[in-house]
Amino acid sequence: MTDRRTGKDAGWHAREAGEVLLSLEADEKGLAGGSVGERLEKYGPNALSAQKSVSAVELVVKQLRSPLIYLLAAAAVVSFLTSHYVDAAVIGAVIVLNTILGFVQEYKAERALESLREMTGPKARVLRDGSEVTVGADGIVPGDILVLETGDSIAADARIIKSSELEVDESVLTGESEAVLKGAEPVEEGAALGDRINMVYMSTSVTGGRGLAVVTDTGMRTQLGGIAGQVEAAGGDETPLQKRMGRLGMILGLAGVGFAGIVFLLGILTGYDLLEMTLFSVAVAVSAIPEGLPAVISVTLALGVRRMASRKAVIRSLPAVETLGSTTVICSDKTGTITRNEMTVSRVYAGGRLYTVSGEGYSAEGRIEPAYGGGGEGPAAGSREDLERLLRIGAVANNARFSREGGTLTLGGSPTEKAILACCAKGLPGVAEELSGRERAAEIPFSSAKKYMAVLTEGDSGKAVYVKGAPERILDFCTHAFVDGERRELDAGLRRRIEAENERLAAGALRVIAAAEKTMTGGGRGTEGRDPEVRGLEARDAEEGLVFAGMWGMMDPPRDDAVEAIRQARGAGIHVVMITGDHAVTAAAVAHRAGIAPEGSAAVAGPDIDGMDDAALVKAAFEIGVFARVSPAHKLRILEALRAHGEIVAMTGDGVNDAPALKGADIGVAMGIAGTEVAKGASDMVLLDDNFATIVHAVEEGRGIFNNLRRVIFFLLATNLGEILTLAAGLVLGLPLPLTAVMILWINLVTDGACTIPLGVEPRHRDVLEHPPRDPRESVLTAGLVLRLSILALVMAAGTILLFMYELGATTLPHARTIAFTTLAAFQWFQAFNARSSRRSVFSVGLFSNRWVLFGVGAAVLLQVLAVQTGPGNLVFGTVPLGAFDWLLIVLVTSSIWVVDELLKLTGLYDRVGGGSRE
Repeated sequence: MTDRRTGKDAGWHAREAGEVLLSLEADEKGLAGGSVGERLEKYGPNALSAQKSVSAVELVVKQLRSPLIYLLAAAAVVSFLTSHYVDAAVIGAVIVLNTILGFVQEYKAERALESLREMTGPKARVLRDGSEVTVGADGIVPGDILVLETGDSIAADARIIKSSELEVDESVLTGESEAVLKGAEPVEEGAALGDRINMVYMSTSVTGGRGLAVVTDTGMRTQLGGIAGQVEAAGGDETPLQKRMGRLGMILGLAGVGFAGIVFLLGILTGYDLLEMTLFSVAVAVSAIPEGLPAVISVTLALGVRRMASRKAVIRSLPAVETLGSTTVICSDKTGTITRNEMTVSRVYAGGRLYTVSGEGYSAEGRIEPAYGGGGEGPAAGSREDLERLLRIGAVANNARFSREGGTLTLGGSPTEKAILACCAKGLPGVAEELSGRERAAEIPFSSAKKYMAVLTEGDSGKAVYVKGAPERILDFCTHAFVDGERRELDAGLRRRIEAENERLAAGALRVIAAAEKTMTGGGRGTEGRDPEVRGLEARDAEEGLVFAGMWGMMDPPRDDAVEAIRQARGAGIHVVMITGDHAVTAAAVAHRAGIAPEGSAAVAGPDIDGMDDAALVKAAFEIGVFARVSPAHKLRILEALRAHGEIVAMTGDGVNDAPALKGADIGVAMGIAGTEVAKGASDMVLLDDNFATIVHAVEEGRGIFNNLRRVIFFLLATNLGEILTLAAGLVLGLPLPLTAVMILWINLVTDGACTIPLGVEPRHRDVLEHPPRDPRESVLTAGLVLRLSILALVMAAGTILLFMYELGATTLPHARTIAFTTLAAFQWFQAFNARSSRRSVFSVGLFSNRWVLFGVGAAVLLQVLAVQTGPGNLVFGTVPLGAFDWLLIVLVTSSIWVVDELLKLTGLYDRVGGGSRE
């Protein structure tokens, strides 16, 4: 049946219809009722296999899988076993808070396969025992004969055996907006999915005609089933942020255990009591662990999620926020992502002249202006008359229709018809709407065999036939052509001129539609037509004696904002690759216009990908940048090759065919408006406005968020290192414990928490898109960051231990310990201002540009006053009230950390070491 690895059919499209029926032991009259049960038992029901849903318990467990959480849990257990119940309770509360934050954010994630199952048709009409019957889609088996008519949702993959103008919308699989005309003739073995015109696929829909098709594959063996399997198997890797945090957690854990062990041994060797040193070692371990880091990271990411939502980007997984900031390659779908998914006429050829058409999509807004040098030197006197004649034909011989909704003019119909009618409205404002509703005496509808449509209507000089269709067909029907307002004989020279213009338009990836007319003069058949009173329209009326009127050239153009976003992405060091199921010529033209591919480059076609190794794929992605006629398996191959090359890859898309790549990418970005539920369910981020530019905004936010995370980490680690150095100095100097474990927890959770969350919303200081992406292997703890936090931690420890020793000699231990406790907390107030920038003065950044820091520091000061100056605070922390002089002394000493950091920034020391934040 279907090769699950490559996603290709087992050659059904390359075989004659009769051979396919024979291979499947089927008949055009349908299966016998008795054989259906046997086949159902052999192949199974025609349904997608269910994926196990992620339970609430599993989501909770997922939040707990973090080295930092493991360390916190160990600290809580040790605290409890040593009767430090308050410490154990506080640490437990931190774990619970972090778990709740992550659980709430991700509760509705991972529902892609459920959406896939919803897409399968519930009913289908098949032939069995020679009669047409309606059965449940899950009861269809290979060999069944599907009866297909307009409006049907196709229930399984099938090979067409009969077709009558059958058209199928395959956009959910191929991404192409145009319906595909189907037939029963075999196609080449290596044909791409979109070129298999004799095959129909599960969950696509019939938009016109009728046909019969024999089912070749059902359930998970269908194209849709192959995608479902790829979605299930793809992706699950940790994000760059999760990897960094995991490494950081391991470093901190080993450091904490190491410091605690060294302190314990030193204490025992210097004669301290075993129990006292156990408590002291627990305090050191607690100091080494930034208890608030998991919660603060979650809060910082959640705030980033809110900001991104305000910019039309909805994040489904917290770590994905930062991943965008690391992105080095964006693999984008074409239709509806880079383009508008609306056919637009951009060129018109009439009267021997070429015109450009402004305005995009199906809007009547725009102008038609002469394109000098294209088919003529300039506008001729009769050229406007020729143009208006072509536009009248396009408005009348058109099955699209205008409608008004709330005062807004809209269009309904097929993409091609709407594009032509919109063009007519631009050239004939106010008239095209009336012409499109003109009564027709007769009509020959479009068909794949005829490749044209014709209508009999009232023209300028009586009854007239208006014909519209493929240029080569229309030219064959013409004896004359309108040129510069005159009716001229279509001689060999004029024909070559028109054919050359058609080739030029087609070479620009434009779909070309031509039009012609003929007046029905009456008085017998005559030279131009037969009696206009004769009702009906015959093929000979449309295929003889026409006068060529002109051509429309149209395409689905790139969105202006997408083009600008691609330019910005390139400036930010991000490479954009377009991967589409569309034709290679069209894909290359769109990629060039969007600024993705160089001019003149040809797209890499799907069949070529099969013969390329990973190195060649990566080279093609960076040098050419556009892949066409690709299957879902091809998309995954490109994605995996880029990731193996060390790239951080974002994949955008909206169709079912995009789901495996969305799931397997470092970050999957789905379209919220045009996107299927499958694509949204497989993604990490959903764009509410389907705007490629929003991705660039999200990258900008992601980079800013990582800088904020680095600020938070610097702030917390400097605090914890300062605590460790303070405790170690107290031990070496033979002093009592300067801080208790509960004091350390207060500073780590409350004081730091009040300051770090405002740092997480620090506004960007400069345009972060001016810099290349970070190296995904770059550690959070860079050389510059380590140097900076080491210097400032020494300042903290020195200031705290010196004040503690001074007070210890002059007052009681509780008073001295309260001074040390408040001093270490106050250092964090000034440190919050330092952390706002690694290389610029806080005055250069703007003291009031982040008012949340002012509020946070104010809250930290107030909370510290309550912990020291109130009875409940004295009871919980073992503190005593401090006098005004004590507070003044503390502020004078602790402000030194701000002075030192400002001086070091001024000397440029951090710049010379490098590796820190760019802000």
